[in-house]
Amino acid sequence: MATAESTAAAPAATSARPEWLQGMTVGRTVAHLALLFLVVIWTLPTAGLLISSLRDKDQLTVSGWWTALTTSDRTEAGTLPQATEQVEENGQFVIRGDLIPDDGSDTIRRFGVSINNPGEAEAGATLPMRIGGEITVHPNGEYVWTSSEAFDHTRARIFYVLAVAPRFTIENYFEVLRAEGIGRSFINSFTVTIPATIIPILIAAFAAYALAWMRFPFRGAIVALVVALIVVPLQMSLIPLLRLYNGLAGFTGGQSKTYLGIWLAHIGFGLPLAIFLLRNYMAGLPKEILESARIDGANHFKAFTTMVLPLSFPALASFAIFQFLWVWNDLLVATVFLGNREDQLVLTARLRELLGSRGDNWEILTSGAFISIVVPLIVFFALQRYFVRGLLAGSVK
Repeated sequence: MATAESTAAAPAATSARPEWLQGMTVGRTVAHLALLFLVVIWTLPTAGLLISSLRDKDQLTVSGWWTALTTSDRTEAGTLPQATEQVEENGQFVIRGDLIPDDGSDTIRRFGVSINNPGEAEAGATLPMRIGGEITVHPNGEYVWTSSEAFDHTRARIFYVLAVAPRFTIENYFEVLRAEGIGRSFINSFTVTIPATIIPILIAAFAAYALAWMRFPFRGAIVALVVALIVVPLQMSLIPLLRLYNGLAGFTGGQSKTYLGIWLAHIGFGLPLAIFLLRNYMAGLPKEILESARIDGANHFKAFTTMVLPLSFPALASFAIFQFLWVWNDLLVATVFLGNREDQLVLTARLRELLGSRGDNWEILTSGAFISIVVPLIVFFALQRYFVRGLLAGSVK
């Protein structure tokens, strides 16, 4: 009987398993779709910014980046030559010319003799002019204006709908780097960001090792204090720090707005998270590694530099990404501790200045903005394989 019941139960279990597997498949599909949605949301603005920064400035002002690969229409007006340029051919007076450059990229779809109806006729057709004669405009921009009587006008215009082919250029970047001071601000951002990223990592690595593996009084209280400092809003400490630093300006030659001040500020703001992240990671390393190092006679410094530090590289890379992105994109701390001197403006401050002075020049703003994000993108993708591993290891104990 037991064997028969077991045999009867087996098909039921087998039939129930596909539903369980199907549920897992549905859940995995939903997760993948959600992840794809987030990737698209993050990628589309970046792609749009890059495309916009490479577009011709005339096209950028009249159409969105998603139309960059399509031909767009633009209404233009052309001034015809004066009567002094007419020639007589076969008993008729003729004026010839070209409305568009001879690069072959743009064509005329329609034209008209009045601004109220610039698309009156197809390109290649003939229309009568109000001041006499008839004009024929071809798609390549060439026109012929003929009249049986001599022209005596001083000013005449023609209107046309121009089919503009997509045009891309890197001249926007040259203009930004050459004329708008972005190049200098780019270097200033590196001057601020590199020390403000490397120094907190070095200090936090030593502090994290001590809090994870060394025994001394009040160690737990120090760890609790570090965790508490993480949640302190940056804005609350700016004014006290600035007053303290201004009081010590004598040590910096009387200058309160120096790189030293912003380095110290970013180091102080970044250390709590760095210590917390690295301490949790180092505390999770196998104890046998440290015990074997002590048996071999290694002191704490030797064990830290030769064993713990190389093994903690994922956590170091995770914090490096966080700190680099934070310092590179910072505007508030840079404004407070560096000010608005032209020779010390960081990239974010320079873009703010461009937004005020060149707010209508989209080609300048988009190329400048993309220059500001290309370095964080390079850093993130270079270290992204360590990012999730180090972040999880430092957050979950």
